Amino acid sequence: MATVKPADLASHVGKEIGLSDWIKLDQSRIDQFADVTEDHQFIHLDPERAAKETPFGGTIAHGFLSLSMLSRMAMDIAFVLDGMAMGINYGFDKVRFLVPVSAGKQIRGRFVLEDAVERQPGQWMLRFGVTVEIEGEEKPALIAQWLTMQVVG
Repeated sequence: MATVKPADLASHVGKEIGLSDWIKLDQSRIDQFADVTEDHQFIHLDPERAAKETPFGGTIAHGFLSLSMLSRMAMDIAFVLDGMAMGINYGFDKVRFLVPVSAGKQIRGRFVLEDAVERQPGQWMLRFGVTVEIEGEEKPALIAQWLTMQVVG
């Protein structure tokens, strides 16, 4: 786990801080996500129909499934401030879905610390540029600017 002193944050801005492990988005995970989100569009659930009626050659993961995996990916890079009492997901400044993830493919996240601002004493807003790569693909599944708040104390 990378533990960084708040005073050293500036030296990490603009640098890649981690690359997550690969995570497989198989049909079972896609089906479960469809059930939880109630998004049962055939492009995610019906391999035969998706192969016939879409340019994807089969089913694809929901874009929001790929995005939701950022929480899991962040556990692999574990970039935390020394003395962190809690971390809070603060949302996104930007998300773009670039390439669909075919069922059975693996994805991973590449994290760059873009900014670190102490908003109040002991409350650090961190902005990460995240690229979600697809194994064997040239273009990424998505890019995002993800905001987190880390509270030291």
